[in-house]
Amino acid sequence: MKFMLALLAPAIIAAPAAAQPSSMQVLNEAGARASTPTLVERYGADDVRRGDLRVPPGRGPFPVVILIHGGCWRSDMGGQVNMAPLADALARRGFATWSFTYRRVGQPGAGWPGTFEDVAAGVDHGRSLGRRYRLDLSRIVIVGHSSGAHLALWAASRPRLRNPVAGRNPLRAAAVVAIDGPGALAPFIGIDARICGQPAVVPLMGGSPAERAAEYRLATPADHLPLGVRTLLVLAGLSRLMEPYAEAARAAGEDVVLLTPEGGDHFNILNPGTPQGSRVVEFIATTALPRPARGN
Repeated sequence: MKFMLALLAPAIIAAPAAAQPSSMQVLNEAGARASTPTLVERYGADDVRRGDLRVPPGRGPFPVVILIHGGCWRSDMGGQVNMAPLADALARRGFATWSFTYRRVGQPGAGWPGTFEDVAAGVDHGRSLGRRYRLDLSRIVIVGHSSGAHLALWAASRPRLRNPVAGRNPLRAAAVVAIDGPGALAPFIGIDARICGQPAVVPLMGGSPAERAAEYRLATPADHLPLGVRTLLVLAGLSRLMEPYAEAARAAGEDVVLLTPEGGDHFNILNPGTPQGSRVVEFIATTALPRPARGN
């Protein structure tokens, strides 16, 4: 563990700092211009637990991309607007897209297990949407960015967990796409304070790995390999954090495909209006599922 932290720290701390402000602003502006969703709907008891559905033209059934935003698992950072440009672009490629938000640290009930229960419920809400909008639930891709990448990998791991937090009947993904975020929580401790401006993992989990070992194991996708799904990893500012996960997944027999867009930073990879973001859209649309997406 100490070796991994020593290896990761210099690149992770340095990489996002210079690029974040301008790329983040451009991404937010792109999100504000995104198309009006087909449906905005709660999947839980309040407006914190809601999502946007975009359905492409045509009769379907449509393959589905479920998007989970990042923001250091905190309510005062990031949000659903960051995923709107990617959702829009994938809808134009023939995917139905369901992008949802969830309780994050700073909101009542967030952390372990509330945040994870929301992610499970948000993904499983796809069943209800599928009945109403002709979605092909055998062709689901779960996509997450930054801390949302961790949650996307965790969502894909749920069928292996056999734990109430994961849900009784998890909706299975055909593929998962982790965009520049961690597949393990404990190695991120210490680094998170520099990237997020304050500790993020320990507040999320309600204690340290020593204090909450069982919870960390349940919440860490790397501890449940192989997940049994096609795995796409997009590496940019946090690439040194993702590489150990890629190696472990391949060693476990997982089907892993990597993309490292030239000039990619932590935010331009989410904006389809940039060359880096355009590559990510193409990567997901053509690589995640075994057959080309179709929208008619």
